[in-house]
Amino acid sequence: MERLQKILANADVASRRASGEIIKEGRVTVNGKIIREPGAKFNSFACEIRVDGQLIHVHDKKIYIMLNKPKGYISTVYDPQGRRTILDLVPPMGVRLFPVGRLDQDTEGLLLLTNDGDATHVLTHPKFEIYKTYLAVVKGVPGEDRLDLLRDGVRLPSGHTSSPAVVRLIKASGSCALVEIKIGEGRKRQVREMFDIIGHPVTSLTRTRLGELVMGDLEVGSWRHLTQAEESWIQRMAARSGEGITSCKKIL
Repeated sequence: MERLQKILANADVASRRASGEIIKEGRVTVNGKIIREPGAKFNSFACEIRVDGQLIHVHDKKIYIMLNKPKGYISTVYDPQGRRTILDLVPPMGVRLFPVGRLDQDTEGLLLLTNDGDATHVLTHPKFEIYKTYLAVVKGVPGEDRLDLLRDGVRLPSGHTSSPAVVRLIKASGSCALVEIKIGEGRKRQVREMFDIIGHPVTSLTRTRLGELVMGDLEVGSWRHLTQAEESWIQRMAARSGEGITSCKKIL
């Protein structure tokens, strides 16, 4: 089940933002009924969806790609400023891929690309508590009292208080330290802001794990398809995404 706005984008009708405007303009019908809410959710394979009277064709093959994102790439499918994006690192797959969450331009590591909207929702929404694991090189050596602040949750510049993190000091070397941190949410630049707040700014950040997906020895800039076991886990997680869904029968 996916938002109508995302269904149109996945069917290459338009970008997600432009698809939202098309819906609001009343140009989209689901089983003959005009839908004006971009966030309404439907099963695209059980409904007849038309734009300006034309039936759209949704790709039913789910693709899951693990990418070890290098620094300097934008975690988006398009950048109006012409900067390098993550899609520059993978060949065309015949479907519209999008990232599961984001990594900052200066952050490396595991990034999942897919056309599975249900999986994206579950893996990125905090309520499902799918932990992301990072290795952070920070300035100075944080003591347990400072790490306890992260374990309890800190107030971010946005005003949001971070959820309790799982943190451990791996090693210290001179004026810096390597720290592993696991968080169940993923706000923009959150890990960097958390370490800024405790007085140990991040100098290097790499995401190594997303739930049960582990980057392992995948080289920076390289990608691979998920294994069968990894896909099975993804699909089990995607099955949890069924809240607030509008069925086709209910709108008729």
